[in-house]
Amino acid sequence: MKLHVRHVTDYRYTEPLRYALQTMWLTPLSGPAQTVNFWSLGAPEKLFDQGDAFGNKVSSYTFVGQVADNVRWSLVNAAGDVETFGIAEFTDADTLPQPAFFLRATHLATPDGRLAEFGRCFVAAPAAGRADLGMLLALSRGVASAVSYQKNSTTVTTTALQAFEAGAGVCQDQAHVMVAICRSLGIPARYVSGYFYAANEPDLASHAWVDVCLDVEARRWVSIDVTHSCMIDERHVRLAMGTDYNACPPIKGVRQGGGEETMTVDITIQPV
Repeated sequence: MKLHVRHVTDYRYTEPLRYALQTMWLTPLSGPAQTVNFWSLGAPEKLFDQGDAFGNKVSSYTFVGQVADNVRWSLVNAAGDVETFGIAEFTDADTLPQPAFFLRATHLATPDGRLAEFGRCFVAAPAAGRADLGMLLALSRGVASAVSYQKNSTTVTTTALQAFEAGAGVCQDQAHVMVAICRSLGIPARYVSGYFYAANEPDLASHAWVDVCLDVEARRWVSIDVTHSCMIDERHVRLAMGTDYNACPPIKGVRQGGGEETMTVDITIQPV
């Protein structure tokens, strides 16, 4: 499927902005599941690109306001065309961290005995570093049922355990719960950010899912969409991956001045 994606983030301030440093994980890369035919990223200042430890493309810019300036808004605009293939299973490049790295606890997806107990209802302990795909899909259905999708029920700081205990969250929380459960059972797992095309689900245009390691020695992974309890397909555009949301948010930054900030995000995805 060929998809056109447009992602606009608009910041408004009540007072003049004096300084801002922003880092963006907003550039998809070609890989087994997709080919990026064209992509552009625009920001208020010159962008500097680099790769991070997880193979993502990261872009940053710095804004320095002058005394006479009255800048009260900024805009980040990402857009491009991506062809998706629906390939969910893949092998990591040797340059990426070993699967065992993704067993480590992170603030938003920490292993926990309560999560492990829930996970054992669906998944047996991995043998020789191998996990069963059928069991993992059953676990994703269990997580989607235990943490029902409810818009605006959590924030970006909500942890996996908090969402699990509340029984509600958004795609980010469902992904974190899945990742934390897998880690609790000794199965490497990581968080993936991206886009999801569905004409009847515009709230999921900005989406999150998980990579779970099927074979540690072979560095074999599968991408699972917990919200839809399925492996990824042609509707998914992969942006970035990391240990949890904090490792690959769309935009992260600091600022001085500006007073109160209002941010609006507009994402449209259409077949080409």
